[in-house]
Amino acid sequence: MGSFSIWHWLLVAVVIILLFGAKKVPSAMGDLAKGIKAFKRGLNDDSDAPAAAAPAPAPTPVTQAQTAAPTQPAAQPSAADPKAS
Repeated sequence: MGSFSIWHWLLVAVVIILLFGAKKVPSAMGDLAKGIKAFKRGLNDDSDAPAAAAPAPAPTPVTQAQTAAPTQPAAQPSAADPKAS
């Protein structure tokens, strides 16, 4: 049940030709091939675009500003603290 023999594939091909006609099958396969090529081209363009579109920004000099000393928040009573209850 896992693999198809050549007879299975020939039967599928005959059914497809009977359903769609001999003239439409090659044009459909050509359209499918064009779609696959366009998809692959789009994948390649997308992978190249971010590297080219996002140049590294120039480093900016860092200036030191005076900041106030950080203050510690007031201690919150904890649940284990007996004075809180």
